[in-house]
Amino acid sequence: MSLWGLFKLASNAYYLFNNYIFINLQEYLSITDNISCNFKELILPILTYTPEPKENYSTSPVKENLINLNNKSKLIRIRSDKRIGPHNKDILSIIFGNLLGDGHAERRIKGNGTRITFYQEGSHVSYLLWLHNLLFNLNYCSSNIPQIKTRLGSKGIVKKYIRFHTWTYSSLNWVHDLWYINGIKIVPKTINEYFTPLSLALWIMDDGCKAGSGLKLATNSFSYSECLFLVNILYDIFKIKASVQSAGIPNQYHIYIWKESILLLRDIVLPYLHSSMKYKLYN
Repeated sequence: MSLWGLFKLASNAYYLFNNYIFINLQEYLSITDNISCNFKELILPILTYTPEPKENYSTSPVKENLINLNNKSKLIRIRSDKRIGPHNKDILSIIFGNLLGDGHAERRIKGNGTRITFYQEGSHVSYLLWLHNLLFNLNYCSSNIPQIKTRLGSKGIVKKYIRFHTWTYSSLNWVHDLWYINGIKIVPKTINEYFTPLSLALWIMDDGCKAGSGLKLATNSFSYSECLFLVNILYDIFKIKASVQSAGIPNQYHIYIWKESILLLRDIVLPYLHSSMKYKLYN
């Protein structure tokens, strides 16, 4: 082999090692298929965990274990363009369900990637802490416990909220491009590829509320045609019957899941619901 051939071989070997082999705990689950192979073992135990009140975190053995897992002295921070993916379909189901609800995908120009924001009003703190624990155990965010903050709402009412972000991934830029046009969130036409029982559960926990004997999904930010599209997706994938209703505000709509589909809906999503959210499916 020529000297030039040896040089090319050595360069290729270094590139493969640096980009594909030299990874750490923070990235491991993001770039392998281990989650799908052992979804019940990895995710369902986390789904049953209910975080303690914030004041108890200093003595919580769960938090201590999480901090040990995320010991920064043992991890190497990786740039967003080095977090190459691919992302497992289960984590994408979580992201898509979150984006149907209160979530937001933020394109980070400085970080050359996209991060996902999970957000809830203060009354649902335990749900968001549980969700943070789930994402942390999947190595998609830091161990820093989300803090309750306040904002000034309409009519001068002070409201509490809580949120956290995933790490920034350049390999999630396609998610942002799929969900946003000129900065406005839309419903992707390919959402059926990631519309799973898990994503449906996230959507209900974010935007669902009891409405008579049925369930209402607050889809105010989506157009009538987008809501109708989601109604069709619900039936095509899960055989859940629903309709589009006016939200009482011009050009804003809700999706109403019929009473006759509530039992079916329970069977589909209950294994994934946080305990504080199960009331939404019962009268």
